[in-house]
Amino acid sequence: MASAPDAMWRSGLPADQAEVPVRGPTDDELTALDELSGDGTWTVAGRKLKLTHLDKVLFPGTDTEPPVTKRDLIRYFARIAPLMLPYLTGRPVNAHRYPDGVNRPGFWHKEVPAHAPDWFTRWHNTEADPGETQCYAVLDSLPALVWMANFGGIELHPWTSRLPDVHEPTWALIDIDPGTATGFDDVLDLARLYRTALDHLDLAGMPKVTGRRGIQIWVPLGPGYTFDDTRTWVETLSRVVGRVLPDLVSWRWYKDERGGRARLDYTQNAINKTLVAPFSPRPAAGAPVSVPISWDELDDPGLRPDRWTVRTVLDRVRDHGDPLAPLIGKPQRLPQL
Repeated sequence: MASAPDAMWRSGLPADQAEVPVRGPTDDELTALDELSGDGTWTVAGRKLKLTHLDKVLFPGTDTEPPVTKRDLIRYFARIAPLMLPYLTGRPVNAHRYPDGVNRPGFWHKEVPAHAPDWFTRWHNTEADPGETQCYAVLDSLPALVWMANFGGIELHPWTSRLPDVHEPTWALIDIDPGTATGFDDVLDLARLYRTALDHLDLAGMPKVTGRRGIQIWVPLGPGYTFDDTRTWVETLSRVVGRVLPDLVSWRWYKDERGGRARLDYTQNAINKTLVAPFSPRPAAGAPVSVPISWDELDDPGLRPDRWTVRTVLDRVRDHGDPLAPLIGKPQRLPQL
């Protein structure tokens, strides 16, 4: 992977603006979005974006949630941008696209298409082999998020390394991946063991419900680590956790060999391996969202992995904020295990 700073460009945007906090859309901008017909041009945060098929249903409804249209998704991405962009800015992003809605098969899309606007930030991977992705999206603005939503990019998966040092992760990732026989109570028991372990190690990390069935734990890192370092460290910690509740955990790679048990997956700690971004929607009815939670919320009897949706998560963050945000950029060292 390339590490040259000039591999990324912002089409004239000063480099020091990459970390400037992002504002959400104004009330007037949201009103203008609502007034568009099925297709139209929306001006938001100083950019004009051509939007299409705004009334297409992307997520079917549920017993408690109405269907979610592309217009609804675009509105959500625009409003969540101030909270979501700190996890995306400066990182290549792998997008899981569902342009025809989540009831149709989705597909991974990493290459920035030729029709992307000139202002859209790209990172050119000069180490890509033939057939590999050459040019990645770097979502660093509210308009970039809106463009991706219009492109059908429902799930966003940022790299755990930042540009230009793409071989140097800034997060160590713990993924509690439930099996077919794993209940959410089992997932919570495993997450609580990680809570105890990290507390014992005096190490900061924070859990996140996935919006599907599992829980992930994100541990921030200081500079100087490799993916071999983080993968080995997370594996060692996970083996200790797994020994406490061995009947819940399988280390088999293939799901059909796990007997329905959970996998404590450390293998995502590798370059271009990703987990879903905080506040990204998931491809399921009602548009559930992956949401950071506090450690104490593991003991909330009302917690579910898909508790919040694109329609409800903004109320949640208004009342509770983002527990993971204070850990972004924390220069933490991993203790010896």
